[in-house]
Formats: sequence, C-alpha cells, structure tokens
Amino acid sequence: MSLKRKIALTLSISFSLLFGIVLIIIYVSFNDFRKEEFRERFVRRLDFTTNFISKSKNFEREAPIFFNENSDNILLNETILIFNSKKELIYSTIKDRKVTWDKNLLKEVDQKKSIHIEKTFPEVYAALRNINGENYYILTSAFDTNGQSKLDYLKYLLITAYITCTLLIGFFSYYFMGRFLRPLEDLNKEISEVTAHKLTTQIPVEHSNDEISILARSFNTMIVRLNDVFQSQKDFTASASHEIRTPITRMAFQLENLIQLEQHSPETLSALKQMQKDVYQLSDLTNSLLLLTKFDKENIQSIYEEVRIDEVIFESFEQVQKSYPNLKMDFLIAENESENAFLTIEGVQSLLDIVFINLLKNAAVYSDDGDAKVLITENEHNIIVEVASVGNAISKEEQSRLFDAFMRGNNAQHIAGSGLGLRIVKRILEYHGAGIQYSSPEQNINKFSVVFNK
Repeated sequence: MSLKRKIALTLSISFSLLFGIVLIIIYVSFNDFRKEEFRERFVRRLDFTTNFISKSKNFEREAPIFFNENSDNILLNETILIFNSKKELIYSTIKDRKVTWDKNLLKEVDQKKSIHIEKTFPEVYAALRNINGENYYILTSAFDTNGQSKLDYLKYLLITAYITCTLLIGFFSYYFMGRFLRPLEDLNKEISEVTAHKLTTQIPVEHSNDEISILARSFNTMIVRLNDVFQSQKDFTASASHEIRTPITRMAFQLENLIQLEQHSPETLSALKQMQKDVYQLSDLTNSLLLLTKFDKENIQSIYEEVRIDEVIFESFEQVQKSYPNLKMDFLIAENESENAFLTIEGVQSLLDIVFINLLKNAAVYSDDGDAKVLITENEHNIIVEVASVGNAISKEEQSRLFDAFMRGNNAQHIAGSGLGLRIVKRILEYHGAGIQYSSPEQNINKFSVVFNK
C-alpha cells in the first residue's frame, strides 16, 4: 500500500472514530434530555391533577369531563388512576377494559413519595399528594410518542451524517494527500531515472526548507559522492584492463613464435603451450572486464541489436578452438521446433560471445573427452541453449555457490583458472534479462541451460 493511501486511510479511520464518538455523545445526551423533559411533563400533569382535585367540589362527577377535555394538553395517550388514602381506586380514565395495578407500587410510593419508572412501556409516574387534608395516590402512565419520534429522526440524521462525512473525509484525505505528497512522487520519479551512467543528473530542488526539499538536496550531495567513487573505480578498471592488454598481446605473439620453433624438447614445448593457454585465458578475462565497464543493466537495451544465437555459438567455438584445438562440438537444434525457429534474440553480440566462450571453455577444460554437446530449443516464449559435457559433476553443496565470484569446485583444484568466468556469464545474462542454471541429469554429466526471453 502506498504512503498516500496509508495516510488517507489513517486520517479517515481516525476521523470516523472521533466523529462517531461525538455523534454517540449527541445521541445519548438528547435521549437523556428527552427523558428529563418527559419526566417534567409527568410532574406538570401531576400538579395539574392535584390542583383540579383541590378545587373540585364534586370530584367524581366533574372528573370525567375535566380529564376528557384536557387529556392531550400535556401528555399523549395518558392513563390516570387516582386512589384515596385507603388505596381504593376512586377514579380511572380507563373505561373500556378492566383496571389493574401493582399494589406493591403503592406501598413503594408510601416510602418514596414519588416514583418514575422509565423501563416500562408506557412509562409510569406515581406520587403521593396531600390535598385538603387527605392523601391521594395518583398514578399516571403515558407514551412519549413525540420525544421518541424526535429521537428516531435524530438517529437517522446522525447515521446519514456519519456515513456522508466518512465518505467525504476519505475522498478529501486521499485528494489532499495526493497533492501534498506529489513533490515526493516527483522526487521518487527523478531518483528512479538515476543510473550508473547518469550519476551527474541533479534532482530539481525548490527554494524552500520543507522536508522534501531537504531530502532532495541531501540526495544530490550523495549522488555527487557516488559519482566520484564510481568514476574512479570505472576509470581504474578500464585503464588497468587497457594497459594489461598490450603486454598480454605481446606475450601471446612471442609464445606463438616460440612454439613454432622446432628445437624445443617435449617438456619445454608442453610448458610453452600451457603458458599460451594461460595467456589466452588472461586475455579473455581482461577483455570481459573491459567490456563490462562499458555497459550497465539500465542503458544496455539502448544498444541492443538482433543476434542469431547459433552464429554466436559457432563464433565462440572457433575462438575457443584456438586455445583448445582438441575441443569438438556436437551442435543440434530441436527438430520439432526447427521449422519455425528463427533463433534470434535482442542483445549485444560481443557480450554474448563472452558467455558461450566461457561455457565452451569449461567444457574443454573439465570434460573427459573434450566434447561439448550443444542443443538449442525454441518455443513461443523462450530460446533455451543447453551446453553439456562428460566429466566430474559438481557437488550439491557447491552448486548453490557456483556463480559466485572466485568460486572453484573440487573438480577444478588442479586446473588453472580465476573463478570469475561463470560470475561474468551470469552478470551478462542478467543484463539481457536471461537466466542460467546448472544441473547434472546423469552421473558425470555437467549441463548448463541458458534461457533467453523472446
């Protein structure tokens, strides 16, 4: 998840929680207000009834008319029961059904003088009043229809407001975070375009002291330092490789002339030929290092060309044969694919030559019979080149480190080499988006499989 989305999501969740808590407090507060207001209406009705009883000359005859005319002035759908001091029912607004009441409620009124029961439906308010020297128990029940409808409407408004505001804050958080973080995205885009061959590129810095501008200036400073170090290393590698090539070429030429002379003993001739092989190997290694300093993984695609992989293999074989004339190559193309196989890839031929020179040289050095079997298979998505030879296989413990620098297996202890060949091969193939694997399908069989993407 991107930083922009994380911040927007965090803000949205935080706001939603806080806003939800505020709305809950509003709802609970209004409900408490509704209950208190309804209780005050009960008290006003009680006072209204008490005043009527105190002024009435004939209560039983005047009560039906009075309560019928004033039934909805204070409470809606109210029911009133009035008891005398002996707790006998003397008046009820209920006319169409049998009147029942809780005697324990009247006893509780004796102790507390007034009781408000909110949990029942309808709510009940009971009180004991002394009117004109006599005690009266007045029980009033009613539905808070108006207050409950307001509460329900408030709940609907709060839920709607919560959903709407949550969506709006989510949208605006994402929008404004996108605007606030846009300079950071531009910085990331500029950084992603910096490569080993573009270390001199400076990131544009705005004239401000915000964190992004400070980060950009620090990055530019780091790029300058890296460029200095990288350029020094590159110059040294190129200079060293170039300076070494001249004496190596001279040594190779002189060795060839010496070998052609016939007055050498067999031991001397064998030593000269071994020296010649070592010089050729050093020359190949120097050429490989020199070529690698010219390219990197980012800019190499700009110089890609169409290369026939079979031609690369034959040219590499001819090059290796100069040092190893006994090397033989059994070259095959898979028959079931050969009709539609163009055997072409996009790459740099000089680097691909190094790949197969190293693989064929390994076959010449480490095989028992000096024979390399090369099989090319092409399908819809890949070109696979397999280079196999007969010889001591590499142990499973060493296979995981086979492509590391300076790695030499047990089968190479008494053979001259630098341990850099396969490492260079892997690096070049990575530049071409290809891969290489080692396997030993049978005993004493070494096979390297190179997979190119089409």
